[in-house]
Amino acid sequence: MRIAHLFVKEGTKVVFSDISKFGKDAADTVGKNAIFIECDISNTESVKNLVTKTVQAFGTIDILINNAGILHQKPISETSDEDWNAVIDTNLKGPFLLTREVLPTFEKKGKGKIVNIASIAGIIGYENLSAYCASKGGIIAMTRSLAIEFAPKKINVNCICPGAIKTGMTKVIEDNETMLKQTLMSIPAARTGDPIDVANAALYLASDELGLRNRCFDSCGWRMECALNARIELAKL
Repeated sequence: MRIAHLFVKEGTKVVFSDISKFGKDAADTVGKNAIFIECDISNTESVKNLVTKTVQAFGTIDILINNAGILHQKPISETSDEDWNAVIDTNLKGPFLLTREVLPTFEKKGKGKIVNIASIAGIIGYENLSAYCASKGGIIAMTRSLAIEFAPKKINVNCICPGAIKTGMTKVIEDNETMLKQTLMSIPAARTGDPIDVANAALYLASDELGLRNRCFDSCGWRMECALNARIELAKL
């Protein structure tokens, strides 16, 4: 939500996509430079429809923000196939499908920006969040791979790994004393983040100021990983 507000403020036209009415309500709060297109990002045909309608509405696509995410807080012994599939399909398969379907537009333009919203949970892990941690770890690995694959095409692929950001999703952490303590101990600033922290990071990663650098980093006060320069990685290969 804050990402969209900030991007519109900076002059970007934004498409909200959601499987529920929440996306339309969110788009309505942003103003005339935002529209809503319903989409189930775990479904190939639905994603193709989203990309087609976006291009019809705005003529092209310059930036892809993969920000959809859900979680189920359960021990793995109580995690059903349906629980696991729902999280992986939304958090990992969705970004894969969106990236694949947007790629031809970026290739035609000769450039593009992809920002994946992962999580620190994909690096250090949390109790009773095995599906969520697996999905976010997958996003981080996919970002690294695509950063190298897309570098010759002048397409940036970057990843933000937020820690505890004050949203509805992180309420499970805030309500669990052990998880909250573990989270705050991993952050030198010893505080939870604000959605604007993530929005500012996404804006930078989607800007022309970034150049060809590709990175995975967190947005809660300290960098999790060194910069990945895709050109250097290609040279190594």
